[in-house]
Amino acid sequence: MTLKRWLIALPLVLVAALVQSYFWVPTYERQSTGNPARLSKYIDASIGDAEVLNPILNADTVSGQITGLVFESLLDLDADLHLRGRIATDWGVTEEAYLLVNPERRFPDGTPVSGPALLRRIAEAMASGELRALEGLVTAMRLLPPERRTESIELPPRGDAAPAKLGVTVEVPERLYFSLERVDQDFFGYLKPVLGPDYLAGFPHERHIRTEDPAALETIRPRFPEILPVAEHNPVILFHLRKGVRFQDGHEVTGEDVRFTYEAIMNPKNLSPRGSDFEPIKRVEVPDPYTVRVVYKRLYSPAINAWTMGILPAHLLNEEALQKEMTARGLSEAARAAFGMRDAAFNRWPVGSGPFRFVEWQSDERIHLKRNEDYWEGAPEYRDYYLRIIPDLLTQEVEFRTGAIDYYGALPHQVNRYLKDPKYQSFTSLAFAYSYIGYNLRRPVFQDARVRRALGMAIDVGEIIQYLLYGEGEQVTGPYAKESDWYDPSVSPLPYDPAGARRLLEEVGFRPNAESWLEKDGKVFEFNLITNTNPQRKNIMTVAQNAWKKIGVKCNTQYFEWAVFLKDFVNKGEFDALVLGWSMTPLDPDLYQLFHSSQTGPEQLNFVAYKSPEADDLIVEIRQEYDRERQRELAHRLHRRIAEDQPYTFLYAPKSTRVLDKKIVIVEHEPDGRERYVKIYPTKGGNISYYFNRWRKLDHTPDF
Repeated sequence: MTLKRWLIALPLVLVAALVQSYFWVPTYERQSTGNPARLSKYIDASIGDAEVLNPILNADTVSGQITGLVFESLLDLDADLHLRGRIATDWGVTEEAYLLVNPERRFPDGTPVSGPALLRRIAEAMASGELRALEGLVTAMRLLPPERRTESIELPPRGDAAPAKLGVTVEVPERLYFSLERVDQDFFGYLKPVLGPDYLAGFPHERHIRTEDPAALETIRPRFPEILPVAEHNPVILFHLRKGVRFQDGHEVTGEDVRFTYEAIMNPKNLSPRGSDFEPIKRVEVPDPYTVRVVYKRLYSPAINAWTMGILPAHLLNEEALQKEMTARGLSEAARAAFGMRDAAFNRWPVGSGPFRFVEWQSDERIHLKRNEDYWEGAPEYRDYYLRIIPDLLTQEVEFRTGAIDYYGALPHQVNRYLKDPKYQSFTSLAFAYSYIGYNLRRPVFQDARVRRALGMAIDVGEIIQYLLYGEGEQVTGPYAKESDWYDPSVSPLPYDPAGARRLLEEVGFRPNAESWLEKDGKVFEFNLITNTNPQRKNIMTVAQNAWKKIGVKCNTQYFEWAVFLKDFVNKGEFDALVLGWSMTPLDPDLYQLFHSSQTGPEQLNFVAYKSPEADDLIVEIRQEYDRERQRELAHRLHRRIAEDQPYTFLYAPKSTRVLDKKIVIVEHEPDGRERYVKIYPTKGGNISYYFNRWRKLDHTPDF
């Protein structure tokens, strides 16, 4: 009888337990059930781990994501993609300009040039209105006496030997100093009515530059105008720093930390990948703890954008701090000699002045940050930030759908499903990137722009977007991010026109042979198209191969592992054509590394060897122009020039769809202390995390 009762009661107990569990076991809809602390944690995921948590050393996306939360910069981008102050409350850009006095020259009236005469004539021309362009531009000018300076010049390397240094003495003659209200690359051109048209040419540099090694001096002769410029532009950025901004260990951020960050980047021992951004700097001055004056060697308008990088704490990484660390670790003399910032424990335990402070890093598992309660702009809403390392995208999606992570980047074939799912909020925007097919212009067959244009016209880009990207992309026509100010929307894409493509190739001299392949001078139009193992790029390669076959062009395809692809083919320029993509910044329109003719050597980024005198002039003019509207005009001209030349077949900008838990909102605090919840929305560039510090996860789905 007892057994019978147990057999009846046991299933009832199990059913009751299961029913009860419904109310306390967490589900996606009730993630905080039994764990209310979950609402104060933001959990992100990445397919790969960070490399180094130091903003001047890292170059990977994951490390940058973490250092962007831990460190604060002088400037960053606002919601409209314009610079705004962070540690810096404000900034201004002016210029110092210098003009050497050349007694061998004569004024247009035949009078010999002298320093006092040059100064007087410019002042008189300004007063008379002859130099109207200088009105409101020149704030001061004076004549400087001759001076002597010594410097060390790096000689070209010989073989595998390290570059040698050459000591040089420079006898600087009299020169005029000008203080300018703004940067103007045409300033010295404005002085031509006084100087004459040829004043800047033919300066006798050899009389002013000396060294103890005459043979070595000859090797640097081409650099004389750089060592002693006749006309020198020195842009100046003056930053005023916010008082009371503190590193997470309590030390206040001052101008000395800004100067130290610059010096650390330029220290060759640290191997910072950001060196090229800061190389144009001549010196960094700190007149007082809250003022930083950055003087540049030459015109370089993208330079200010470099100050969107995190500022390091000098007291934790200067030479004294590194010496203490080496002593504490008991390093040998040999190890101490090689020790640098890259070896410091700081890189795995960073201290910044950003909205979150570092707590823990378990390699290949997770990184944990806590909010900075003393953050100058107010502590973030989330108490904790976790980045979990989940290499498998399927696992990431499963974790997201169960509520174990808060964010998921949907793949193209998943986008439509998430857009229709009411449990989530989804955000789709164009990426600051584009995919392309690049042609090696060193190959004779690709040197005629009509050939490159024909190859582009044979490809149906709309088909690629529709079937390979599931519609998650937009066709592009040129070398800038489509959503940036630099992209010219008036440029029409190449038409999909196989018949027109064939006619262009016939103009060049290609004719079909007996097998219907196009040939010229007895040679079949045949080349190899390569890419890396990226699935989308492999599919693009197949589409292009089939499209070109239809017009009689024979294309062979290969793909390689990424490291091999770069080392053996791209970096050496040893390829015919390739499928690749660029991620672009909306900050500036500088395309020097990608398209200037000087950047076509091994390991350089103009690996397709595009050379255009007009493009070169525009590229240089753009990076010397500080007026944004003028930059925009020049960038549009460059866009049109490159689109006409077609060194790339420009394909598409991919769309990015981000999916979030619908319970995550932006919190706005009203003046009377009440809170208002606002639906998350993207900024102009599609950034949904611009207001991340004001995000909060609710215990319910708000009714927006």
